[in-house]
Parts: sequence; structure tokens; C-alpha cells
Amino acid sequence: MTAPATLVAQPELPKQNCGYREVQYWDQRYQDAADSDPYEWFGDFSSFRALLEPELRPEDRILVLGCGNSALSYELFLGGFPDVTSVDYSSVVVAAMRTRYAHVPKLRWETMDVRALDFPSGSFNVVLEKGTLDALLAGEQDPWTVSSEGIHTVDQVLSEVRELRERRADQKVSRVLVTGGRFISLTSAAPHFRTRHYAQACYGWSLRHATYGSGFHFHLYLMQKGKELSVAQQALGAQILSPPRPPTSPCFLQDSDHEDFLSAIQL
Repeated sequence: MTAPATLVAQPELPKQNCGYREVQYWDQRYQDAADSDPYEWFGDFSSFRALLEPELRPEDRILVLGCGNSALSYELFLGGFPDVTSVDYSSVVVAAMRTRYAHVPKLRWETMDVRALDFPSGSFNVVLEKGTLDALLAGEQDPWTVSSEGIHTVDQVLSEVRELRERRADQKVSRVLVTGGRFISLTSAAPHFRTRHYAQACYGWSLRHATYGSGFHFHLYLMQKGKELSVAQQALGAQILSPPRPPTSPCFLQDSDHEDFLSAIQL
């Protein structure tokens, strides 16, 4: 007789989608992270490994943004990419990950806000995020007309330093990449929503897109510093402040993550 399937407890959700942007929510959610199973946004390593591994080299210095309690950093280590630094602004989950992977001292875990990176320029060959930008954009009411706050949040994370920017140079993802370095984003956001954020000439990178997953597809975006956007991509990027607004239609997004904000936005 077959034993009944074990039900996996789902994490407590915030009362409002904007709660995903608050460190207090994540600190509470990760109280027992050291002893709980990893929670994987948008698929585990096996679901996108065939797309990701060809973009990596064993000697790459890899930075994982908003690591949470995902096993991704450990899976990268097991896959032959040993130089991995993982950051999250929840000190609770960082402490939990240090405990969980204490047997792998080469893995580094740091408490850090992805909007204020504290690494020297050119520190990494690869910067990788999986669901971090989605969480920071949770609470946006209209996926076609992103608020100025939402646009600014993405820019805080992605932008390379320009002389007129008020924020410090060491707070930008593209700054910590070496020339030729890759920024890789794994997300639920389809190109018609996310490309315009990434396709900004000021970031100094090219842009490619692929999908993965069975049934509902997730998206992998790869930006390479030192290469150029296409003319069509630059045109899409120029729409960020005035994107087209389609007719209102119901949202029937189906996903396997059981997280409420995923059914509300695709940014």
C-alpha cells in the first residue's frame, strides 16, 4: 500500500504584496531556515542548469543577490563553480545559511542590501539573481505602467555609476562586474515587462533572453558588460517612462510557487 504523500508546509505570506519588500517580513519568515528545506523561487537548479552552465566558467567569481534559503549557491559549488559569494539583507537567513553550509567553508555569506553593495569595483565575473527583483517590485499595481519608485528600485540595483548620480559608486551591480562579466536574472517576468528595465544603454551591456520550465515558463535574461544593446532593445528601453497600456484583461497566471504576488504582477 502506498504511503500518503507528505505535505510541505507553505511559508506564511505577507498581508499585502508590498510586504515582500520589507526585511522584517523575511527575518520572520526565515526564523527556522537553518533546519527547513530550501525554498526555490522559479525552479531549482536542475530546471535551468542547461541554460546557466554554458555561461559560467570554473574560475568565475560569482555573486548571488538575495540568496534567501535557496540551495542555488551550494548547487553551483557542487557543479564545479567553487567561488561563490551570497548576499541577503536578512541577517537571519544569512546566519542560517552559514550554519547549514558550515561544512563548505569556501562558500561565503554576507548580510548586504542589493541596492547598496559593499564590494570593490570589478570584484565578480558573474552576478546572479533569482526572484530578488520580483520581490522588490512586489506591490506594483499595474505591470504596464511601473511607478517611479519601482523604476528607481530596479535602477538602484542595476545601474553603473554616472557622474551625475548622487548614490555612491560602490552601490551598483554593473560596477562590481569586470568588463565582459555577466549579469543573469531568473524571473517570472516576460520580456514585454522586464526587457525595458534591462535595455538601458547607460548600464553598458548587451541583453539576451531564454525561457525554461515545463507548463508555465520562467525567464532567464543574460546581460554582458562591455557589449551593446540592439537598436530594437534600445527602443524598448526608451519606453520605460511611458510604456504602452493594453486593454484591461483578467490575469490567469498559473504557477507552482504558491506565492500571492506572482499572480498579481509580472515585472
